[in-house]
Amino acid sequence: MDVSTTHRDGAVIVAVRGDIDLVTASTFSREVFAALDGDPALLVIDLTAVDFLASIGLGTLVDARTTAPPEVRVVVVADGPATSRPIRITGVDDAVPLYATVADALRAAQG
Repeated sequence: MDVSTTHRDGAVIVAVRGDIDLVTASTFSREVFAALDGDPALLVIDLTAVDFLASIGLGTLVDARTTAPPEVRVVVVADGPATSRPIRITGVDDAVPLYATVADALRAAQG
């Protein structure tokens, strides 16, 4: 798994590539919470290049939303059976808004 963090339009974007499973979950979680430490207005977790998303990764998404300060928006970008499907099936999208693209997430945050 590879994780990169970038800043764009006032948002912090954590982009993940590869699998999020028991082996890689701690790295994923560490990167997400490091991004939250900077108190961004918007945290975008981009999972569009993720091939496998285990339940431990879903837990990190919910934990990010519940531990972020109320003024910080946390959203997820995922579009595909390996990511958006488990997010929807488990109801994680009720806690963390789900978008198909980073552009969609940034647009929604601005409007």
